[in-house]
Amino acid sequence: MTRPRRHDDAGQAFPIYITVVAGLLLLAFAYLAVGQAAANRNGAQTAADAAALAAAQETRDQLAGDWLEVVSDPTKWQDILDGDTAVFDGCWRAYELAAQNDANVQGCGPAEPLGYKVEVETEKTVGDSIVPGTEDVRSKASAIAVIEPLCTFDLPGEDSDDGDGNDPLPLPQLTCEDQNWDPDPEDPITLPEPEDLFDVHLAD
Repeated sequence: MTRPRRHDDAGQAFPIYITVVAGLLLLAFAYLAVGQAAANRNGAQTAADAAALAAAQETRDQLAGDWLEVVSDPTKWQDILDGDTAVFDGCWRAYELAAQNDANVQGCGPAEPLGYKVEVETEKTVGDSIVPGTEDVRSKASAIAVIEPLCTFDLPGEDSDDGDGNDPLPLPQLTCEDQNWDPDPEDPITLPEPEDLFDVHLAD
């Protein structure tokens, strides 16, 4: 009876083993490359979101300052709440926030109806991988942040006292979401903060 040739069988199996291991390593490196690219894209989107929000918050604060300057004249409130006095000079904040998130701003400007659109590119590349050319690839992303007024009010009649047309209008109550404000220019506690007047959020 002939004995099994175990040595020959082992020799035949070894190349198959090497092929399987090489295939698994190649698959692992492919998954790593995909993960690197996904992480880079996520970083770009985070930077774009933060940059757009920062720019919009800068203009929100400017609008809130405009409102404080005319708080005694409620006829001017609505224009400010509508964003008619907005000055879109907040892109410098977008550059700051993008840099803090390892990205560079490629574009920044006003977006409809009232906000900013920011485009960024990551400083870091995807890095070396089994995918040719990824070592120089940088991820890009964009985001839009919107400034939304939160307050409403009812403008009082033009004459509040004797009807001679020279009396100042009483200041109306502001309703900002679930909170009411009775503004008094002489009492800072009665004056809402920028985040009470306007909400800043990413566009859907």
